Amino acid sequence: MCGICGKFSPNYLCQKCYLLLKKQAKFIIEKKQEDENYFENHLYIFQYQGIIRRAILNYKFKEESYLYLTFVNFLLKNDFFFENFKSYDTIIPVPISKKRKKERGYNQSLLIAKELVKQINQEKKTLNLCTDALEKMKNIVPQSTLDKENRLKNIQGVYKLKNKEQLENKKILLIDDIYTTGSTVRECAKVLQQVDVEKIDVFTIAKD
Repeated sequence: MCGICGKFSPNYLCQKCYLLLKKQAKFIIEKKQEDENYFENHLYIFQYQGIIRRAILNYKFKEESYLYLTFVNFLLKNDFFFENFKSYDTIIPVPISKKRKKERGYNQSLLIAKELVKQINQEKKTLNLCTDALEKMKNIVPQSTLDKENRLKNIQGVYKLKNKEQLENKKILLIDDIYTTGSTVRECAKVLQQVDVEKIDVFTIAKD
């Protein structure tokens, strides 16, 4: 089923909707110069609006977990981003709390990360999926309900670094679904910077 229009499609994205998304896609690599970002580049495909906004909201809050296949199948049709992903050693999905995972049934960033690693490694095994380096230690008020200032306060000290030896000297791509203020991925990158990593970049499906 196509994740956009709902019609049958073996790749979860029909040709008509693929062309529609292609018109809206940006495929941006945005450099982050400020020290407080703790990461170098933000890669994203779309602006968070229109059909993409609706699709992400359905993905996160309406149990349409299959949409990760729609996003990844579209993403990997772009040769520029496909080749760029091969330059990393390790992909880390932003973790969610145990309570949130129980409520939702899945970690939306993990589903995207797993499918990316699976498809890219079919051509050449270059990426390691790391799910045990970051832990979200407590459930918090959803970031989407807060303004920028309170998002920063809400997310501080939430993540814990584990098994750091596996991250040393690695080029890391941190994956989340949407970038709004960047407070979540900045906090994750800040924690990862406790290790002597070579590089940290961030990938999201969309940017608000």
